[in-house]
Amino acid sequence: MHAGRNVLRYDIFKRKVFKLTGQQTGASTAVEYDKNQGARPEDEEHPSIKDSSYRKGRPTMTRIYAALEQALAVAQERHGVWTVDLQLVGSQPECIALDTLRPQQVYCGTFDQGLWCSSDAGASWEPVGVGITHQHVMSVAVSIHERTDGYGTVYAGTEPSALYRSQDRGASWRDLATLRELPSAPHWSFPPRPWTSHVRWITVDSLTPGRIFAAIEAGALVRSLDGGDHWEDRRPDGPFDTHTLRMHRLAPDRLYSAAGDGFMRPGNGFVQSNDGGESWSRPDDGLSLHYLWSVAVDPADPDTLVISAAPGPNQAHNPANAQSAIFRRSGAGPFQLVTEGLPAQRGTMAAVLTSNEAEPGVFYAANNHGIFRSPNAGVIWEELAIPWPDGIRLGHIDALVVVPD
Repeated sequence: MHAGRNVLRYDIFKRKVFKLTGQQTGASTAVEYDKNQGARPEDEEHPSIKDSSYRKGRPTMTRIYAALEQALAVAQERHGVWTVDLQLVGSQPECIALDTLRPQQVYCGTFDQGLWCSSDAGASWEPVGVGITHQHVMSVAVSIHERTDGYGTVYAGTEPSALYRSQDRGASWRDLATLRELPSAPHWSFPPRPWTSHVRWITVDSLTPGRIFAAIEAGALVRSLDGGDHWEDRRPDGPFDTHTLRMHRLAPDRLYSAAGDGFMRPGNGFVQSNDGGESWSRPDDGLSLHYLWSVAVDPADPDTLVISAAPGPNQAHNPANAQSAIFRRSGAGPFQLVTEGLPAQRGTMAAVLTSNEAEPGVFYAANNHGIFRSPNAGVIWEELAIPWPDGIRLGHIDALVVVPD
């Protein structure tokens, strides 16, 4: 549950917390920064960041998609030079997904203007939500197994809770209506708007064709084994309020859930399954904050992960009361707080975390202070020198995808 963030959504246009004069949805602006101009003053506090060995293994070209409060940021690093292009300006991006086998194909769901698609890695966008009943697209995912003419099947989740499937890159959609027939469905409720709920997250299994997980905020984490035609309801010991759900190719049946369950019941926020969702445990030793928002797993090691946490939803999503942290776990040990290279907990909204297969041992984090990278599996972090345009408000970043360019 993210109460503070969604209260802000009602006022975001009226208060004009983010404004780029003269730009409309679909327009863009780009600026550039050359990291070779020299070290930034703040780097002096982190000698390891300046050490060339610290940057070892970074691709020479990287592309980052970040869902800001009122724009989609497409940032690129080419040989040490960062540029950033703002797309879908004026919208409220919620979610991002790439077609893994066709990385130029990108989808972005927005809170107010439906689903958009780019076929040129984010340079231009077109709406593809015709057939999706609701404009609030909260989650999107692309299957690596289900493909038509070389393109992956797309799944989109909305508010109110509904899930749609497209096999033609968004030209048409099928409502997977059996989701709403589950016994738990009448009880789904999102506390900031208790009359409704939404599909917060979709995880399409990259190893088992047809296996899909959908996280309802709030009320259930449910599973389909046939591409969404039929659904299995929440397990009694499963997570209730999953915010992020990850899987790993080296641990085929393992699920990692960063959930809000621990807000009311400390010790219940991190939920893990080792059998594809049949049963669940809550191994969260070491976590001192229990409202969990995002989780990412090392592509090379399914036992190394980072997770973002806050005391509660207000501190996670409301900039006036922001307080959050990142924890790391490796092997069978407890979670440990990580701080080096990251902003102070006070004033920091809950980070969205990610990793990508091209960079084993590397994590990325995005929050209201910027985008950060850890080259050593979450131990030390460095803020990326992305040249954000004047007047931009990063605010709560809802989604983050990183790929080699």
